[in-house]
Amino acid sequence: MTSLLRLLTGRPPAAPRAISRETVAIVLANGQRIEVLRVRDPRARRIKLSVDERGPRLTLPLRASEIAGQRFVIEHGDWLLAQLARAGTDAPGLQPHRTETLLLRGREVPLRWLHARYLRIQTGEDYAIEIAAPETVALKSLQRALRDFYEGQARADVGRWLPRYLPGLPRAPARLRYRVMSSQWGSLAPDGALSLDLSLVLAPPAAFEYVLVHELCHLIHADHSRAFWREVEQRCPDWRLQREYFRDSGRALKARLRKLIAADE
Repeated sequence: MTSLLRLLTGRPPAAPRAISRETVAIVLANGQRIEVLRVRDPRARRIKLSVDERGPRLTLPLRASEIAGQRFVIEHGDWLLAQLARAGTDAPGLQPHRTETLLLRGREVPLRWLHARYLRIQTGEDYAIEIAAPETVALKSLQRALRDFYEGQARADVGRWLPRYLPGLPRAPARLRYRVMSSQWGSLAPDGALSLDLSLVLAPPAAFEYVLVHELCHLIHADHSRAFWREVEQRCPDWRLQREYFRDSGRALKARLRKLIAADE
């Protein structure tokens, strides 16, 4: 009936309400201050609290008040803290000249800070990571440099592994790129382009290599049929163990990378 009246009267349809987002600080019952992404969504029917690698998210319907949303977070404070610990979003971010270790290939690697005019990140002879930077280095510049460092390390790993698998494939990947993915660990496009999650370089090498094998096997079988898994097992006999690792630790791994490089992808 409403649509018919608009048609007869010539009134334009009402514009849909846009989704609004803002980060707010909420103090829990134990006094801990938590930053929450508050999303007001016209499609929402109830208040919802969730946690992913980006952190906590509070979704509010249009009619719900901000006070009601804050009260909802406080009432579910214990659950929220447990989820944050599991997701790893409570891990500290990168702090110039203060951070002492960085996660790389499943290990907490010592971080050595050096004073220099220009910013560079490299591995030292004792496997420590060296960051040479000015005393007043901008955090954004440091985060970009760390992302480039991690991508360089990931490319070096794949460069060692890939030649071993190419002879058994119908073709090589068309190209390879690293992205910060929300849920996936890798993907293979129809044109053969391979994408891998950058946080894989933080995982133990065996887990990273399993994801590479998984995506390469999609060059043989595009689905997840029994034939596909036979190809995976032939190249990675302990694939079940590596898949379990990602189920247990994957969210924390993705969250750790996002905290370190402030990724918004």
